[in-house]
Amino acid sequence: MINQIKQTKPWHKLWQSLSGLTLLLFIGFAVNFGMSLAFSGNSLAAEAELTKAADFSLQDEAGNKLSLGDFKGKPLVLHFWATWCPYCKKLQPGLDKLRLANVATDLQMLAISFNEDEGAMPSQTLKERGIGINTVINGESAARAYGVQGTPTTVFINRSGEIVWQTKISDPNSPELARAVAFILQKE
Repeated sequence: MINQIKQTKPWHKLWQSLSGLTLLLFIGFAVNFGMSLAFSGNSLAAEAELTKAADFSLQDEAGNKLSLGDFKGKPLVLHFWATWCPYCKKLQPGLDKLRLANVATDLQMLAISFNEDEGAMPSQTLKERGIGINTVINGESAARAYGVQGTPTTVFINRSGEIVWQTKISDPNSPELARAVAFILQKE
């Protein structure tokens, strides 16, 4: 019987490890899913802690400066992207469709190009794709400030300058994107 217990102990430890890992994955999924639904109602849950959006100051290809302060009091969508990114190219028509659908509102949308190849022309690339979103360039510092680890990353900021959702969705037809836009458009 002692030998039998010793033989089952490694299995028991493995089971405990897998159970713990499963629990962590479940919690991670629940938190991620909860964040994606945080804006689907009329308000965020009272216990949700929002982070202030990091300030940035970047230029477009013509040398015009834009900073977070230029969008104060307005709902803002930041789209971190690169010209070489196929997932960005896939997402951009969906973001532009949302921008056009809300042109009568004060919704602001800004593309932040970063990690570009030498000679890339982000504004021209968007124009050639038929995308009307303004873009700034050399956005590596802003990407770091927002914890962006890949492209595309889209950040939704409410009128109070707080990040309500950050996503790596590349599906241009994702209903989550439209819900996030509707949420940040709400008057506070």
